[in-house]
Amino acid sequence: MKTNKSVFFIVFILILAFAASTVFGVRNQYGDLTTTYIKGLKDIRLGIDIQGGVDVTFAPADESIDASKQQLEAVEEVMKARLVSLGINDYEVYMDESNDKVIVRFPWQTGESNFDPQAAVKELGDTAQLQFRKGYVYDTEVDDEGNTTVIPGGDIILEGTDVEEAYVTLERDSSGNQTGGYSVALSLKESGKDAFREATSAAVNQDTEYLDINGSQSRYVISIWMDTNCISYPSVSAVISDGSAVITGDFDYDGAKALADKINGGALPFNLTTEQFKTISPSMGKGALQIMMISGIIALSLIMIYMIVLYRLPGFVAAIALLGQVAGTLAVISGWFGFEDSNTLTIPGIAGIILAIGMGVDCNIITGERIKEELNTGKSLDSALKAAYKRSFTSILDGNMTVIIVAIILMGAFGVSSSFFAKLLSFLFRWFGVSTEGTIFSFGFTLLTGVIFNFIMGVLASRTMLTSLSQFKCFQNRKLYGGAEK
Repeated sequence: MKTNKSVFFIVFILILAFAASTVFGVRNQYGDLTTTYIKGLKDIRLGIDIQGGVDVTFAPADESIDASKQQLEAVEEVMKARLVSLGINDYEVYMDESNDKVIVRFPWQTGESNFDPQAAVKELGDTAQLQFRKGYVYDTEVDDEGNTTVIPGGDIILEGTDVEEAYVTLERDSSGNQTGGYSVALSLKESGKDAFREATSAAVNQDTEYLDINGSQSRYVISIWMDTNCISYPSVSAVISDGSAVITGDFDYDGAKALADKINGGALPFNLTTEQFKTISPSMGKGALQIMMISGIIALSLIMIYMIVLYRLPGFVAAIALLGQVAGTLAVISGWFGFEDSNTLTIPGIAGIILAIGMGVDCNIITGERIKEELNTGKSLDSALKAAYKRSFTSILDGNMTVIIVAIILMGAFGVSSSFFAKLLSFLFRWFGVSTEGTIFSFGFTLLTGVIFNFIMGVLASRTMLTSLSQFKCFQNRKLYGGAEK
């Protein structure tokens, strides 16, 4: 069981670098635009129970509308899509079919002291109907009170449903140089590529339908409308056949991102009005999160000291592994790995992290005791380490697999699963009066993540580090592993 001596230092440095990047992240600031390469703790969205949030009731703006169940379900889905596009995973969206209402609850924006809940609710409930039209044509109507309404003209080329994705990009001039402004890049679905190619081809060939009638008579344009507001009407200079388009305009970063979020969120089946709005205070109380974080750091430090005192060198390695386990769990929540956005951290989610740490401690205690037993039978250090890790693995696997099964059930019952068993569990919890949607999912998610990293750090990494250290002559004293001197 020979391992290169340098392996310990390599693994140790990697765990420390991983933990540091998990805490601080890696990002670059360019003007108003922050480019995040690796997400840190500040990117974690906190749940309603930790930082409070918003409770809003939406209803059809037209009181004569008798919304069907399918329409309300469509509103639900659009709301969920918009919340997800804003990075909000800890939310509750449900409908009151008898009163044609949709109720939405979501937490405050993390890290924003000047968060405007009314603006967030307005953005959430906007119809945001995106349309690409031929030329730049419109009429106006003035009502009895002198209010002017813009009526877009020109045939519709594309609608918001033809857009696959919208995202913010830096605006560039014809030479490819950054202008300092922002624009919204669009990726079109297959349903819109042919129509957009035909439209840009017609504009390039100076079809009169694409003339900028209200402006320059020499420009052939495609106007882009958000509801009745023309947000851009760029000239068409080339045929676009790859399904990529850019919305330009007088955008700052926030304005471009708000537009991209609306487009990604989709269109509502009817206009909504905010019928009721209220703020929710955090159930933990102000400042409780900081106290909890400080308590967690102190508790983890004490656990590490305890492991080192009790198990000496294996305890020191176990402390490093625990640090890696906690960092790994937080990295998944923050979106460090990049394959998914940050998840919402709730009080039950924190409980899942703590329970997973307990499983990690248990794993290292089993291994440490096994090492002692094998050494006390008179085996050599290498043989004792090999036998200890081999025999302790079965117990560790059994204990952790039961926790993994429970975590998956919780995530299935209160997450996105539609299985019969998951629905049955969800019904039973609600029957006993427990409102768990989102919060129990958070508990199961952090618990599952923590147990998986327990295997990676507590079994694989700790074994590799301890075996490497045992190759150093100064670390071959059996007392350093809890065994009697041979």
